Amino acid sequence: MTTIITKDIDTAAAALASGEIIGLPTETVYGLAGSAFRPAAVEGIYNLKERPRSNPLILHIAGLKDLDAVATGIPQSAYDLAAAFWPGPLTLVLPKQPTVSGVVTSGLETVAVRVPAHPMAQQLLAVAGCPVAAPSANPFGRISPTNARHVYGYFKGKIPLIVDGGSCAIGIESTIVGFENGFPVIYRHGAITHEQVAAIVGNAALETYETGVIKAPGMHSRHYSPRTPLVTSRDVKEIIAAHKGKQIGAVIFKAGGKLPVARQITLSPEGSLTQAAAGLYEALHAMDLMGLDLIVAEEFPACGIGAALNDKLYRASR
Repeated sequence: MTTIITKDIDTAAAALASGEIIGLPTETVYGLAGSAFRPAAVEGIYNLKERPRSNPLILHIAGLKDLDAVATGIPQSAYDLAAAFWPGPLTLVLPKQPTVSGVVTSGLETVAVRVPAHPMAQQLLAVAGCPVAAPSANPFGRISPTNARHVYGYFKGKIPLIVDGGSCAIGIESTIVGFENGFPVIYRHGAITHEQVAAIVGNAALETYETGVIKAPGMHSRHYSPRTPLVTSRDVKEIIAAHKGKQIGAVIFKAGGKLPVARQITLSPEGSLTQAAAGLYEALHAMDLMGLDLIVAEEFPACGIGAALNDKLYRASR
């Protein structure tokens, strides 16, 4: 199979309609997308990613008007969050409609759903006219892709096309929020912070790791990992000193001087967590191609989106 990179929305929509799996840009990361109502496409996503069948998929819809087609029993607090953050990097876990396949939801009676903000994703969903299942476009456990080139590297010859939407503006996954006994629960740290969720619906519980039962996508303990061993630390210099003689790459949050390493990438010289988020996965991809012995990543301040960035690094280092 030849894989093309294209900006042609009609061609991409036709591929989805015929049951193909494609690369889809979103504002968070690129997705591996297939029609949610084509069981073979959904199965194909799991197979291509080598994703455990216990890990549900996220459905992407064109707008709030489409939510009732995939979810039911929707609490008011879910509507409040959708009004605040859709289109955008928030996924809601809600009771599913019977028409949503249990393959999508890993047998759960809930479905994860969001409205992406990327204009090309919105155009494609509007033309396709159906919900699209789209987990991140990487083999399970590997670094999430934030541009078409990353997706091509993973799935060249395995999918027909990748829609090129440029680099992802946000660069990390959506925040996932569900509801238990009427109360909001954050299942995955992401681009919408705990504080932002709490400002809309009050304090939300955190349940971001599996405790015997996976309730939402992204709860596995190991994700986002480069092939090169990764260590995360508040004291990068200490880690470097402990690995003398090794080829080390350092991913640093903000400007702080040159380190004695083979390669150094500073994510935000001025110390912007938003800018760092947009460049984190790109930096890990770059480091992973350098033949290094070790990647050392500096931990972020644990405020705002920094909590999500630290969560990504921790899972990547497992």
